[in-house]
Amino acid sequence: MNMKPILCTVALLAAGAILSPAHADGRWAKTHPRRDQVNDRLQHQNKRIHEERKEGDLTKSQAAAMHKDDRQIRQEERDMAKQNGGHLTKQEQRTLNQQENQVSKDIGH
Repeated sequence: MNMKPILCTVALLAAGAILSPAHADGRWAKTHPRRDQVNDRLQHQNKRIHEERKEGDLTKSQAAAMHKDDRQIRQEERDMAKQNGGHLTKQEQRTLNQQENQVSKDIGH
């Protein structure tokens, strides 16, 4: 049996796994500076929502709606990063920050 075609197939499959979009969402990509900035803001907003809810400044439904908005922003961030090899462009970062600004204003009321 000729092993060369089998070894070539295995090598191609391994290369495909390394270069696949799933790899772009690995730990190294999450620390990209623009992704890190967006995700740090989302984490900070999550804490603010919890604090405002605990202090009685937000109702349970208001807090739930804000958490939902933040989850949608986080999902959008992940989707954008998948399209760019694990990174965000400056425009994508700007867009996500504008969305976060709206949620931030809602928390402050």
